[in-house]
Amino acid sequence: MSDKSDKEDKPKKKKGGGMIIKIVGAVALLGVGAGGVFGLVAAGIIGGGTHEVVKVDNNPKLVRKGEEDPYAPVAKEGEGEGGAGETDGEGGSEFRTVYYNFAEDFTSNLKNTDALLQVNISASTRRDYRVVLWMKKHELAIRSALLIAIADTPEEEVISPEGKARLQKRLTAAINKVLTENEGFGGVDNVYFKTFIVQ
Repeated sequence: MSDKSDKEDKPKKKKGGGMIIKIVGAVALLGVGAGGVFGLVAAGIIGGGTHEVVKVDNNPKLVRKGEEDPYAPVAKEGEGEGGAGETDGEGGSEFRTVYYNFAEDFTSNLKNTDALLQVNISASTRRDYRVVLWMKKHELAIRSALLIAIADTPEEEVISPEGKARLQKRLTAAINKVLTENEGFGGVDNVYFKTFIVQ
């Protein structure tokens, strides 16, 4: 008799009702937990937070005398880029200089005059050989920019040494502008006159 009365005294369990509450509670905890984790990550407390982007400098680098330039053409044994053995001096700049010779002359009228200027130029860089390769690659655009710069030069400017020095700086800037527009970096240090004729 006692077995029967114990069974009758206990309330009957409802099937399924408790399960729904457990599922809703678990979902709520997961939602709070995920939101909490997101908040901790966003605040940088866990997971590293925001990552700093490291920008790699991929521009042509200065090359010290005696260092190997990874972009330079491979010279035959005992020969430099020009075909003769290259030897860097111990004095002066710590960086080596490479020259790019423009094969053709530049001839243009001068500003507001009938006078003509004919020059043959070279450009120098102390950076790696990519600058020379870029000058070769964009020679047409560089020639155009240099001819425009020369045509914008008054005759009085090309007579004095100071005027010629200013023209050198403008021509250097014109080359660097073309290289920067096309390759993202200039790198030309100076322009030198190989011939300079005013007619």
